[in-house]
Amino acid sequence: MKLIRFGSPENEKPGVILENGAWVDTSGFGEDYDELFFENNGVERLKSWVSEKADNLPKIDKNTRLGPPLKKPSKIVCVGLNYAKHAAESGMKVPTEPVLFFKATSAIVGPNDDVIIPKNSKKTDWEVELAVVIGKKASYVEETDAMDYVAGYMLHNDYSEREFQLEKEGQWVKGKSCDTFAPIGPFVATKDEVSNPHDLDLWLKVNGELLQNSNTEDLVFNVPELVSYISQYMTLLPGDIISTGTPFGVGLGLNPPRYLNPGDVVELGIEKLGSSKQVAKAYTK
Repeated sequence: MKLIRFGSPENEKPGVILENGAWVDTSGFGEDYDELFFENNGVERLKSWVSEKADNLPKIDKNTRLGPPLKKPSKIVCVGLNYAKHAAESGMKVPTEPVLFFKATSAIVGPNDDVIIPKNSKKTDWEVELAVVIGKKASYVEETDAMDYVAGYMLHNDYSEREFQLEKEGQWVKGKSCDTFAPIGPFVATKDEVSNPHDLDLWLKVNGELLQNSNTEDLVFNVPELVSYISQYMTLLPGDIISTGTPFGVGLGLNPPRYLNPGDVVELGIEKLGSSKQVAKAYTK
């Protein structure tokens, strides 16, 4: 099943994409895609409900804005340097254990919303990433059991301001959390839609030029390793996001480095998880 949310910002409604490609409104189910939904076996309950009512559900015009397919997750846990070639282009060693950092949930926007270049930014960069959605509370999870805690997957562009991230004092979070820096979706694909998350092509273009082109088989730490590892240090709640890292081809790694300017168009996608598009805009009050 593919979960979507649609409508104007902060007023999104839940929906699904049917197998025939139609977008339908599931507001009648009475639940949005939040922590309680996933905690209470919402995916399976919704699947049964949709199968009974699919023919009578209101259709959604495909010109309608798609919002973030999750409602207010408690956290975004990101994994740095999780593709060997990206570590190399960043001038850093491949880590021997996952490098973790947070991204503020206030950065979340819809998949095709504009990306706003932050005030005083000179180095806004792109990062196509596979995001994992947690399906149930996870604490001290064994790697062999980790996939039982996964609800599904989605596309994420982990926008990053490299000066804020790398040239300022302190942690990476400053360069990761600017408003609009976490476009997610277009949909959450439930786990049954993706038989192998470690064999998915992923790509990103800027102004039509292909800059990132890789496959999740190149992940240094795979999904069960990440779920288990992170759960040793914090409790993952239903609906939480793990963003698994980006492959080579970011602006920081180009020679010379290249960053976004107002008017630039970023397009990205992951096999089985759809695509998204953001237009870069300058910050204004």
